[in-house]
Amino acid sequence: MNATQVKTADERILRTSPLRKLLGRPELGSVVGAVAVFVFFAFFADSFLRASSLSTVLYAASTIGIMAVPVALLMIGGEFDLSAGVMVTSSALVSSMFSYQMTANVWVGVGVSLLVTLAIGAFNGFMLTRTKLPSFIITLGTFLMLTGLNLGFTKLIDGTVSTKSIADMEGFPSAQDVFASTITIGGVGFKVTILWWLALVVVASWILLRTRAGNWIFAVGGNKDAARAVGVPVTRTKIGLYMGVGLGAWISGQHLLFSYDVVQSGEGVGNELIYIIAAVIGGCLITGGYGSAVGSAVGAFIFGMTSKGIVFAEWNPDWFKFFLGAMLLLATLLNAWVRKRAEATK
Repeated sequence: MNATQVKTADERILRTSPLRKLLGRPELGSVVGAVAVFVFFAFFADSFLRASSLSTVLYAASTIGIMAVPVALLMIGGEFDLSAGVMVTSSALVSSMFSYQMTANVWVGVGVSLLVTLAIGAFNGFMLTRTKLPSFIITLGTFLMLTGLNLGFTKLIDGTVSTKSIADMEGFPSAQDVFASTITIGGVGFKVTILWWLALVVVASWILLRTRAGNWIFAVGGNKDAARAVGVPVTRTKIGLYMGVGLGAWISGQHLLFSYDVVQSGEGVGNELIYIIAAVIGGCLITGGYGSAVGSAVGAFIFGMTSKGIVFAEWNPDWFKFFLGAMLLLATLLNAWVRKRAEATK
């Protein structure tokens, strides 16, 4: 065999078939599920295909997706965060109470809130890497502390379980435009959170697929000891991932505040499970090292279609949790099957 034949043979060996590439995508199962859910509600809910209904579905998906994206990256890195739900409320409370008590421009409160949520994320990552305890224990403790702080500080400062109105304070209109405005396209209003969501998906996908940090995330999620042995900064990567969750909580918290003007201190409990479910439906593994930002977006979209599709179909909303649980199991089984098929084609 001459050199040209050897080169051609090597290229054939290295070439990956389109089918293998498709089966290797983490979000494949969730895309199939999304199509099935879309067709299902398009058939059973007459109003589901209207443009206004699509706007409602996308808004519901975006409020979950903004948090599902950083949670997915964290899960790819081998960890998860049980404090993510109440951290959103903490973000909103800090912005509101700081602005009101200091009689400052609301953008000052927004900035302080960003610093606080990033610090909470850094705290989770630091405690995880220093103590070597499971992320379940670390973030469960943070969840309980934030739940108590949210309620305790709100009652101490405002005397009730909700914050005071800041709608008449300087900077509120511009902050509302950034975090809670509505963009009208073709006579249909779309919430700005959809843009925030899509931007996070693009940035997270770029980080995962085009940067060295993305390689680090997959490496620490697959095997952190092996990753550390080849020079991956495991501690810095995990702290950065938790700070990413803090950033998502800040965005979601500001939307919550500037949408309703006041914040209830008890909100957010239980939402962390929804974020994790969206990421798992999107193809992320609980064990880490596998998943994508796009998959988490598809998982959030499935959540939005299901939560609003039941309403459009005029069914009892009590069935929502059943559908959510069924989708979680089916998506997990489908993702496992896809991975096995991908490995079989190698």
